[in-house]
Amino acid sequence: MAEHIPLELPDDPKLAGNITHFARALRRAGLPIGPGRVIDAIRAVQAAGFSDKRDFYWTLHACFVNRPEHRRVFAQLFRLYWRDPRYLEHMMAAMLPAIRGVQEDRPAQAAEKRAAEALLDGAEAPQQDEEHSDEETLIEVDASLTMSAKERLKTLDFEQMSLAEMAQAKRMLSRLALPVKPLPSRRGMPSPHGRIDAARSLRAALRKGGEMHALAHKTPRPRYPNLVVLCDISGSMSQYSRVILHFLHAVSNARGAGWAQVHAFTFGTRLTNITRHLATRDVDAALAAAGAQAQDWEGGTRIGACLETFNRDWSRRVMGQGAVVLLITDGLDRDTPEDLSRQMQRLHLTARRLIWLNPLLRWDGFAAKAAGIRAMLPHVDSFRAGHSIASLEELAQVISRPDDVGEKARLLEQVAYPP
Repeated sequence: MAEHIPLELPDDPKLAGNITHFARALRRAGLPIGPGRVIDAIRAVQAAGFSDKRDFYWTLHACFVNRPEHRRVFAQLFRLYWRDPRYLEHMMAAMLPAIRGVQEDRPAQAAEKRAAEALLDGAEAPQQDEEHSDEETLIEVDASLTMSAKERLKTLDFEQMSLAEMAQAKRMLSRLALPVKPLPSRRGMPSPHGRIDAARSLRAALRKGGEMHALAHKTPRPRYPNLVVLCDISGSMSQYSRVILHFLHAVSNARGAGWAQVHAFTFGTRLTNITRHLATRDVDAALAAAGAQAQDWEGGTRIGACLETFNRDWSRRVMGQGAVVLLITDGLDRDTPEDLSRQMQRLHLTARRLIWLNPLLRWDGFAAKAAGIRAMLPHVDSFRAGHSIASLEELAQVISRPDDVGEKARLLEQVAYPP
């Protein structure tokens, strides 16, 4: 029989008021919660009782959570508000802009900053000591809004961003470009310099009775490649995928970026083509439609099976004209490494360049220990991080460089000669 753990309620003994305040925090964190759900939650708790933590958690979870991406925020808010009041005080000190600064005992985990920000909405910052003048205070606050804050935001992990930081990051990504250099084609175009165009020169001579007065020249006509994006939307990648899809929406709708076409696919347990949704000008409507079509958000991961589907059904349709492929995943796969390696090799052979963006590269001590990563790594041209704005800016600088390999060489050396 399961052990019943007594529930520690906040200081306010009014349970209905606490549930209402908790629902408001969830709404500020992005969950669509209206008055009807709050009333249903109070009635559900009254019917189920609240003497056990587990029962209380899942009762509120059933009333307030209806999408997979909301589970993590709900769990963090529940722990902050109902389980650990002392930790809530710690997060208050970490979130509020104290003048003297506060050192955090540890970095915030995924969704903790967004959860704490939702709970602390409207809270006031600690007051400064009277011995400090107003002029000094103004200087301190003004300094927090300088360019150094933007530079810090560029290097901040997407998982560790608060709601305000995430909104600002999306605005910055909407202005970020992903330029590509054109490729020379076999077709020529008129030019004052270059190779002699024999056909045009002879046609001009025939119009003048066979006399050739000048030679026509031509240069190769430039052509632009396709950009094909395969984005992992499993549970471990959901937060990164949403931000990167914002970036890809801006790339697909940018004029003069150079790409012939931008094709986007999401995969978790199955492959979903979301290209037509990214063509919608409104980014929120585009991602909402893409999320509605991709039914495997925050599910499991079967990279090998999804790549097999792409190679079989979509490769010939979208990989023409020397396509560049962006593979966005952490490489944690449930399929066999042999099948994954075979599908990666086939994808690599059909692409002009295959670039792998892996958020796990944000860790300094990252090593290719997972079987899926070891199977995929030899079949990519470049292996780069994809966890921050700075990493995407670096991608924009090197995407047209055929000599860029990122971290691939270092990790392959570790695999060949493990420490």
